[in-house]
Amino acid sequence: MAASEQPPPPPEGSRPLSALLSGIAQAAFHGNADITEELLHGQLYPEAPPEEFRALRAKMGGLLQSIASADMDLNQLEAFLTAQTKKQGGITSDQAAVIAKFWKNHRTHIHESLINQSRWDNVLKNMNWRVDLKSQSRHIDQINTPVAVVEMELGKNGQESEFLCLEFDEAKVSQMLKKLSEIEESMTLLTQTT
Repeated sequence: MAASEQPPPPPEGSRPLSALLSGIAQAAFHGNADITEELLHGQLYPEAPPEEFRALRAKMGGLLQSIASADMDLNQLEAFLTAQTKKQGGITSDQAAVIAKFWKNHRTHIHESLINQSRWDNVLKNMNWRVDLKSQSRHIDQINTPVAVVEMELGKNGQESEFLCLEFDEAKVSQMLKKLSEIEESMTLLTQTT
């Protein structure tokens, strides 16, 4: 194979740029406070003047923020990066290739992290249920009647969960199912396209 037919070696700056993108993502999207601008500068671009590094970090952070907030698919990303390479003061095609590869490998984790950060309240993490027969009651006619015991685990990712235990008799189960079907109908109406 002739030398001109071999693929070019990866650009010299692609490794530090990829690591910079990882550091920006760790700090911005995963809440890692240990990743500081000084650490990234010292580890990845020690020879670069601080102003030059700050400008590169700000540019890459802004691009990554735009890409992540739009949750761009690969076609959108390609169009976005192409526009950025043609823009004055934009990015090089080598930088665009590194960003595209980074996004392809990290999109899912960044998206999940953004979703988790955007939740204000607890979410239902798990639910277990069983049906028991009442063996004790204040009223004799309620003994040996079936009850549903529902245990819900509520919480945010990374935080300790709370457990909520509910007991439903047959009438309450019917009422709950009716309300859930009303919720389902409302959601279906909102998500249907006309």
